[in-house]
Parts: sequence; structure tokens; C-alpha cells
Amino acid sequence: MQAFFVMISITPFGDTALLINFEQRIDRDIHHQVLAMQDALMGITGIRYMIPAYCSLTVAFDLQVTSAPVLHAVIRHHISQLSKTDAQEHILQLVTRNSQHIHSIPICYHNDFALDIKAVSLQIGKTPDEIIKAHLDSEFYVYMLGFMPGFAYMGDMPEEFSCHRKSTPRTRVPAGSVGLSGRQTGIYPFETPGGWQLIGRTPVKMFDPSRENAALLHAGDMVRFKRISLSDFQNHWVK
Repeated sequence: MQAFFVMISITPFGDTALLINFEQRIDRDIHHQVLAMQDALMGITGIRYMIPAYCSLTVAFDLQVTSAPVLHAVIRHHISQLSKTDAQEHILQLVTRNSQHIHSIPICYHNDFALDIKAVSLQIGKTPDEIIKAHLDSEFYVYMLGFMPGFAYMGDMPEEFSCHRKSTPRTRVPAGSVGLSGRQTGIYPFETPGGWQLIGRTPVKMFDPSRENAALLHAGDMVRFKRISLSDFQNHWVK
């Protein structure tokens, strides 16, 4: 059988986890392999949970059940038994599943919320309207959650709209703020310090512990944004 998953390394990550690294770049095809790997390893004895990132997968394990060397060998053996067809089927199922449901998230781009859109406009040579249009026209892909519970790193804006983070982060970014950094966009689930360039705000709770799935978005999800007015934003909060 021909191996499909091309990994750079499997290394210890603390005392109770392994880090599986793929090619180190942000790319949807690589990320599909990360998620397919996660699916393929489901059910292996000793694994407690797995955390997908851009081009790596953290595999946490129970020390009372297994050890890093044993789990390393089990993962290598398990992967070697997967044919190229099996692995590609994992990926096809993932892509199909994610494309069938696209999250639609309302964003208000009012000046009260788009605090950095003029600065981004000067930085990249695009008008605020062009920036908003590109944000609305893009179909975003969730690469990973990090920074804080429910914060989704989403790509990708067109290359010409890539922007730098703020040179000095804000000490307070309101919950629901929508920011740009590089070619990515993200939504702050809670009030926190942060350095992304703010271009809008959503009334949607990105993380709510009272929900069955506390985080609204997960790695592999697809997202599109829809524009709402300031009054629609305020009415949503009232509801």
C-alpha cells in the first residue's frame, strides 16, 4: 500500500502529548491532511484528545494507559496501514461535509466599530469600501482555534488585502470585534487586549459555555459574512 500522509516529524510535546508536524506553511490542502489525520487516529487506545492547528496535530494521551514511545510507534504503524485511497476518502468526506454547511455571520462595518479601516486603507492602498467588499466576497476557512476559547483563525483574504497587525496592541478590544491580520480575519469572543486591525463587529456570541458546542466555529468550517446595519446590530443585542 502507498502511504499518503507525508509528515515531517512526530515529537514529544510536554509529558503527555505528541506533536505531529506536516509541511510548515499555511495551505488548505495541508490542513485537510491534518484533519484527515485526526479522523484516522480517532479511537486509538490512550488518546485523550487532539488539537488541529495550521500544519500540525497535537495528540494528548493518558500516561496511565500508554507512553510517548508506545503511542509514537502505534501512530506510525496505523498510518502505514492506510492506503492512499483510504486517506483521500477521509479528506473527501471532510471537504464535502464542510462545504454542505457554511456559517453565515452578520457583521456591522459602521465607523463606530471599524476603528482601523482607514489605517488599513492607507497601508494597502485600497479604499474602505473595497476592503469591506473583499471581506464580504471571501469565503473563509477556519484553520484553527487559539489565543482564547472560540477565537477562530480564518483565511484567506486576497493577497492584495494583506495587512500588518497594529504596531501597538490595544489594551481593550470589545467582544465581537472583527479584525484583520495578514490575509486572515478573526473575531474576538471576549473583551481582551489585541493587535488585529478592527474593521467591524458582530452581535453573535462566538463562545458560549451554555451551548452544547460552546465554540461556534471549529477547524475545517467554512464562513461567509453578511453586512448588517447599526440598528440591526443593536436590535440583535436587545434580543
